[in-house]
Amino acid sequence: VPVDGSHWLSMRELLDMLQQKGHEVVVVAPEVTLHIKPSKNFVMKMYPVPFTQEEMDKVPKGLIEDVFEEGSFLERVMRLYHRAKK
Repeated sequence: VPVDGSHWLSMRELLDMLQQKGHEVVVVAPEVTLHIKPSKNFVMKMYPVPFTQEEMDKVPKGLIEDVFEEGSFLERVMRLYHRAKK
């Protein structure tokens, strides 16, 4: 069960190596993701989530905006926390 984003990019290399060594790899992932896509190297099991691909695609831009928006360090951290929680 991978986490999306940069975590997936690292996990993907590991999964490819496991498949090359003869393992059957099954990835359980949300229907909406940033980077997790089907591959011939593993079986993909998807589950529904309460947000759209369009909403997910806005996440990286929103995180960058939150970091550079005006406010104290604590205010910026709280904005990031609320965005991540959402």
